[in-house]
Amino acid sequence: MQDWLSMTACDLGRGIGMGQIDPVELTETFLTAIAAHPHRDRIYARVTETRARAEAEAAQERAKLGLRRSLLDGVPISWKDLFDTAGTATEAGTALLKDRVPKTDAVVLRNASAMGAVCLGKTHMSELAFSGLGLNPITGTPPCIDDEDAVPGGSSSGAAASVAWGLAACAIGSDTGGSVRIPSAWNNLVGLKTTAGRVSLEGTVPLCLRFDTVGPLARSVEDATHMLAMLEGGTPADLRGANLEGRRFADLQTVAKDDLRAEPRVAYEDALDRLREAGADILPLEVPELTDAMGLSGVLYTTEAYGLWRDVIEANPDVMYPEILERFRAGRNASGPDYVAAWSRLKACRGAWDVATAGFDAVLAPTAPILPPNLERLMSDHDYYVTENLLALRNTRIGNLMGLAALTLPTGKPGCGLMMMGYPGSEEALLRLGSAAEAALA
Repeated sequence: MQDWLSMTACDLGRGIGMGQIDPVELTETFLTAIAAHPHRDRIYARVTETRARAEAEAAQERAKLGLRRSLLDGVPISWKDLFDTAGTATEAGTALLKDRVPKTDAVVLRNASAMGAVCLGKTHMSELAFSGLGLNPITGTPPCIDDEDAVPGGSSSGAAASVAWGLAACAIGSDTGGSVRIPSAWNNLVGLKTTAGRVSLEGTVPLCLRFDTVGPLARSVEDATHMLAMLEGGTPADLRGANLEGRRFADLQTVAKDDLRAEPRVAYEDALDRLREAGADILPLEVPELTDAMGLSGVLYTTEAYGLWRDVIEANPDVMYPEILERFRAGRNASGPDYVAAWSRLKACRGAWDVATAGFDAVLAPTAPILPPNLERLMSDHDYYVTENLLALRNTRIGNLMGLAALTLPTGKPGCGLMMMGYPGSEEALLRLGSAAEAALA
């Protein structure tokens, strides 16, 4: 049964379907592992044992009757603590929302539950999802799988940790500027950023509604594919026959290679070599307008975030982590005309991106230009915190600013991910490419 804790979600689902794995025993195995884990309280904000057991028993009965609702029916997963969970506190990593208990599930949780997912509980996250580091001295900072003295990446920090440490078969997080992909990369997982507007945000605590997205953190591209289908109540993409022969990729030079540190650079270059060996054609690409788009981030993100949270924050600012409070308050400096003008310029940059990338199947870049930073130094050195947080988010934010679907894959080098960016709404095609790339990188 200990093997169950390291199996992919889809392999667990297949085991249930073949009668080799009992959903109740599977769920109890995960609950027992969570209860005994030394980092349990740093990874899970709340464990929903009663709900998990009830859902596992229902999955068990469906399996006996041959009425399973999906491949992942009966598989235990975790949920970032910004997805409303009926009757269970949903606090989004902040004391501002302490004891906030929703009456209904978020739409994505409701969809996944209807397709048989077992909810293990709610995982810790960066405060109000406004950091790529995963550091949260208010509610809890999860450990990074390869370096317990480092942060795990955020803001879906506990989501990544729950899977990496074998305390969930898959996790659901959110990605506004990289919050699924950074912790996935730093914990050697697959992470899918969906196109903004594709997956429902109803019942999800917001940060920036025009950039917020929902996506899975998983052990395989196949797992991510089936979790996306569960989130939408739909049908998973068919990954059979996916290959890289003749596929044309862009190796993004602009912004993505700036200040790229040694380990991520070596891992990225090695990953590209393996994709080429599998038949891919990879060409360098410059998109000068991307530099302008990155410069708009401060106005676009902080203005909307502060606009959404100003009244709540200013009613009780002292309970916030000062670094996060400072990021939110930066949004009060932009005027309405500044914000409108920034969106106008961003749309022009997106048009230039579309033209530049039109001949490629996907655009490639290192997921993060840095490895996970040291937790203690982040807590004591403000300048280091600011520098590392901005660098952590730099490459992933490209996908959010350009409105893309994006996927991060493990390269085989600890903490180093390969990011694939596809067209808006191209998740199924991107997952097929990702599946082929995953095989080449294995």
